[in-house]
Amino acid sequence: MNAIIISAIWGVVMMFSGVFSKSNAVVRIMALTGIALLLFVNVLEWNGVQLFHVNVRNMLSFDSFGLFFNTIAFGSTALYFLLSGRDMEKVGLHVAEYYALIFFILCGISIASSFNTLLMLFLGIEIISIPLYIITGTDKRNLKSNEASLKYFLMGAFSTGLMLMGITLIYGAKGSFNMDDISLGTYAMTPMLGAGLLLLLFSMAFKVSAAPFHFWTPDVYDGAPTVFTSFMATIVKAGAFIAFLRLFEGSFEGMHPQWQTLVAIITAATLFIGNITAVFQQSVKRMLAYSSIAQAGFMMLALVAMNGMAKEGLVYYTLAYSLATIGVFAILIKMKDYTFEGFNGLAKHQPVLAATNTIFLLSLAGIPATAGFMAKFYMLSAAVSNGHVMWLVILGVLCAAISVYYYFRVIQAMYFKDGDTQQMDTTPGFKGLLVLMAAFVVLIGIFPQWIIDKLYNIF
Repeated sequence: MNAIIISAIWGVVMMFSGVFSKSNAVVRIMALTGIALLLFVNVLEWNGVQLFHVNVRNMLSFDSFGLFFNTIAFGSTALYFLLSGRDMEKVGLHVAEYYALIFFILCGISIASSFNTLLMLFLGIEIISIPLYIITGTDKRNLKSNEASLKYFLMGAFSTGLMLMGITLIYGAKGSFNMDDISLGTYAMTPMLGAGLLLLLFSMAFKVSAAPFHFWTPDVYDGAPTVFTSFMATIVKAGAFIAFLRLFEGSFEGMHPQWQTLVAIITAATLFIGNITAVFQQSVKRMLAYSSIAQAGFMMLALVAMNGMAKEGLVYYTLAYSLATIGVFAILIKMKDYTFEGFNGLAKHQPVLAATNTIFLLSLAGIPATAGFMAKFYMLSAAVSNGHVMWLVILGVLCAAISVYYYFRVIQAMYFKDGDTQQMDTTPGFKGLLVLMAAFVVLIGIFPQWIIDKLYNIF
């Protein structure tokens, strides 16, 4: 509850900060102060200190799993602000409003990680989605941004309709929105319950850009300002996945055998389509959009397995994926040319950026000694321990091998091709933070037990 209230209040504070101060530096400092406060109060609640005692009537459940994820999400957002905060100022004149929208999204993520009824799930997802429609279209001078915003809004509204219809059918079948009541006696799949479950599954698959509901992702990620694509592809996607896992673990785990095959097929399609289409992209930004679909396929393995290792693996994957992707996008934002040729010779002119970018890309590809390797290992191990989807595990390994090709194209361009010197607006602090993030990615890749032990204590 600490995070929900503070993030909502700070979103309003950021809105008014734009009225009282025209200095972008002041607005940026206020945003960093807010995210630090948000992280602090969430850690307090994780340790049993509640600043706000609100009777939520069992509609929210603030367990260690949700609070630990919130800590990762808020920490990743803090890194995002530090690396890309100055780049937000180049998008438009309403910098304070951009930060306000991000804090409102974090409020939605806090609800999505702690909901205990389908109504709160709906509210959490919508509080996440509506500011995203606005953020996507913030670059008013770019027709691609306007088109992406409209497309995202229309597709998002359609998926919301599916979710509401699914919730309605489940309420009709079970007579309650509460997840504990829904989970009682769910071993028998009635037609109404099955239809509601399918609609919820399709709606949430859209939110996490799982195939075949992924078609909006490349255009929206490519059309949105790059600085916001970074946030959408990491923290927002992770928040939707945690909600996805809580929903199916909390209410429909008893019917796991009935829906596991369908989720496995969606996961396989996501892995295959995301990786194959990423191979043929000529824009690094669009390649990252398709690769985010492929990464969603690995996260979907947690739903297929639905065991303790899957929950641990998903949180670990969230941390590894968010750090690497935020780092890659922070460097991409500084580039003038988003094509693969734009990275030619970067190692010669910007050795620090090239080295850190290489580590982030190696992590996304799942190369050993990086966090991405251990993240994929845990997700595949969870699927193996399930015992029924070995074919999906084999497909996952093959798709991971395919991903190496398109990630290494960037590394090849940086180190083995010559290019013109680019003027990049970077500071020593920016480079230092990238180095620390890259070192942390390697550290938790070599010593994953440091994170896993904390997860094990939670679960």
